[in-house]
This record gives sequence, C-alpha cells and structure tokens, in this order.
Amino acid sequence: MPRLVTSLKFGLEYAGFQLAALILGSLSVEAASNLSGSIWRKLAPRFRRHERALAHLASAFPELSSDEREAIAIAMWENLGRTFGEAFHLKEIASSGRVTIENQATFETWAAREGGKVACAGHLGNWELAILGISQRGLKPWSIYQRIKNPYVDRRVAGMRGFLYTGGLVQKNPALPRLFMRVLREGGTIGFLADLREFSGVDVPFFGRLAPSTTFPALLARSVNAPILMVRMQRLPGVRFVQSFELIETPITEDRKADVTNATAMIHAAFERYIRDRPEQWMWAHRRWG
Repeated sequence: MPRLVTSLKFGLEYAGFQLAALILGSLSVEAASNLSGSIWRKLAPRFRRHERALAHLASAFPELSSDEREAIAIAMWENLGRTFGEAFHLKEIASSGRVTIENQATFETWAAREGGKVACAGHLGNWELAILGISQRGLKPWSIYQRIKNPYVDRRVAGMRGFLYTGGLVQKNPALPRLFMRVLREGGTIGFLADLREFSGVDVPFFGRLAPSTTFPALLARSVNAPILMVRMQRLPGVRFVQSFELIETPITEDRKADVTNATAMIHAAFERYIRDRPEQWMWAHRRWG
C-alpha cells in the first residue's frame, strides 16, 4: 500500500509538471516568464516558507524595515517563478543572445589556463544559465545535481538542463570525488552551484552567521593548483541576463585543511557581496544556516 500511494503521488506530481510544461512551453519566453513569475508572486507568500525567508532577511538585513524585507521576499518569489517558467525555454534563451558577458578578460584568463578548471555560481538570477559562458567556450563542463525525489520529474528536469553540461551532469553519489578528480587531472572543467547548505562541509561566515558549506570546489581546485572562477548571474528586464566573473586564488600552504576552509570562506564572501547587491534574486527560503 505505501508503494502504491507513493506511485500515485509521483504520477500526480508528474502530471502537474507536464501540464505546466505544456502551458509554459507553448508561450513565448517573455509570456512564460511573466505568467509564472506572477503566479509565484501571488501564491508563494501564503505558504510557510515565506516566514522562513522573512526570518533570514531580518537576520541578514536588520537595518531594513519589515516592509522593505517583505518587498524583497515577494520579489524573490517572482524571480523563482520566472526561473521556473524559463526552464522550458532554456535552449532558446541560451541561443538567442539574451545573456551578455561582462569582464570577458577575466573569463579568458581563466579559460586559457592549462589544466583542470573549477567554477562556482550561486542560485542568483536564473542560475540554470550560469554555466552558459563556459559551455559556449567549448570547455565541456561537468557538474553535479541533487536528485529530485520524484523520479519522473527528475529525469525530465535533468534532460532540460543536460545540453548545457557537455561533459556530463551527474547525480550526487559517493563515487563523485574520484570521478571529478580524474576529470580535472585530464584537464576537464567542473562547475558547481555552491551556495546552499552542506552539513558534511565546514562552517564559514555568511551574513554574520556561520553556515555549513560545501568544501568540494575548494578541495578540487587546490588539488590541481587552480584558481576558482566565480560566476555571477544577474536578471535584467525582458528575460535578459548579465554574467560577470572574478577569480579566487586557491591558497596552497602546508595546511591543506586550512587552505580548503579559507578558499570556501572566500567563495561565500563573494556570494554575500553578490546577494547584498541584488537580494531579491537569491533563495532566502532555503534552510541555509541549519
């Protein structure tokens, strides 16, 4: 009976996802983004996660009024809704010149370096497109993703993203460290969305509190003595985006653990700067601090 209930639940969820795909996929990019953003903006604040987002905003921005934090949270839901609607048009967005690049020279310095390469982005703007500049450069990036509980939705979503990860998009699993180490040693490229909670990592400062954070990008970068490319996505009006870059030099000393912790802290200091600049474009409802 439990298996039957789970199967029915997954089937209904997938049917809902397919309906959303049918509706949003049949619209223009702008219409899909606008419709989904509007729905999320109206409905999401009614749910419990809105209170969590407001609590996180109060901790991060105590100087703001409650009305200002409420406005940020509502705009956050709209950004998430737009990102969902745009997911059914990723190939069109990627190929239509809607993503422009700033400080190209920084990117080219990183891309031209011999050997394995590591890049990090956060869940900002439309983060699904954060790897675009790298894949368009022909570097064939790999990445990792957390499996969605519903296997039908998981397969569909992985297929929608897959064209951006021309090296491979791999489910989180115990064999990944060995695989990614081999990729780097063979001169490959790995990109991470590295701004969410990870209890198996280390605690680093993030908006004035310690936050459990993944050390995987720093660990890999240090193993091949590579700088980390920080990728920032910003949403602009009209389903357009700007992508910008900076480099973090990975510390190399006799204390490997300290090097990895320090590099992870630098990654999150960069994330905090990006988020403070455009707080409405980050995922405040996530359980980031615990």
